[in-house]
Amino acid sequence: MLVFTHPASLEHDTGPGHPERADRIRAILRALEDADLPGLVRREAPMAPLEAIRRAHPEPYPSRVRAAVPASGHAYLDPDTVVSPRSWEAALAAAGGAIAAVDAVLSGEDARAFCCLRPPGHHAEPARAMGFCLFNNVAVAALHARHAHGVRRIAIVDFDVHHGNGTQAIFWNDPDTLFVSTHQWPLYPGTGRRTETGAHGNVLNLPLPPGTDGKAYRAAVEAEALPRIDGFAPELVLISAGFDAHARDPLANFALLEEDFAWITRALVELAERHARGRIVSVLEGGYDLVALAASVIAHLHALAETA
Repeated sequence: MLVFTHPASLEHDTGPGHPERADRIRAILRALEDADLPGLVRREAPMAPLEAIRRAHPEPYPSRVRAAVPASGHAYLDPDTVVSPRSWEAALAAAGGAIAAVDAVLSGEDARAFCCLRPPGHHAEPARAMGFCLFNNVAVAALHARHAHGVRRIAIVDFDVHHGNGTQAIFWNDPDTLFVSTHQWPLYPGTGRRTETGAHGNVLNLPLPPGTDGKAYRAAVEAEALPRIDGFAPELVLISAGFDAHARDPLANFALLEEDFAWITRALVELAERHARGRIVSVLEGGYDLVALAASVIAHLHALAETA
């Protein structure tokens, strides 16, 4: 299994007290050093080419992001979304790692890849940064898979505790992309109602109440999400892997544990084996308690690697 990282992820400085901070990546990398994951290969993410970014974010948005990056200090793209001098490189590496992961998986180099990169992406809409996100990394990866490899049917599964409004917006009118999101409701960003189903019925939102634990979460996923993905029969599975649904996370109120993330990962591996030749690319999104984040990522990677 491939894991993509980049030093710029540690240099995207969001300022004191910000939950989306470089320590998130440091915690995961420390855990990787101690984890027993045979066959794991770390690789430096390349910078995404602008033409790949523009498939998800048409101009002038990418140019506006670049122009907003300060020479020193911090600038705000919205009240939560901060940029600093190395943020442009970090954002290009985060999207570029997702692209490189798709290339590796679709070329047959490896069946699975995980992108341990920041800033996250699933809140970034076509023309708007929000929720700590600059570019929508998983959307850029999906559109690259279609453009460069001819993959038609793509499933994007988002288990971050916050709804992936940006991903939904980018693929709202795309019948060949299935977007499935489990998330807490009500919660930021306020989207993700069950009635939001996409222009072609290609969006499945499963909003769940605060306090949802592993048993309730698994029941909802088994009842609706897994059958929907199975029926869609994707050629590629992409995961927006947010771990802020963990019981320890400070930004939400779910009560999942590491084994719940492992469970949904194994279920997605089974579906990918059935329909997509096992091909999965997982992209880091949220997760803000460092202990829970590191442990959950390791559980996720173990599950990804089980039959790779």
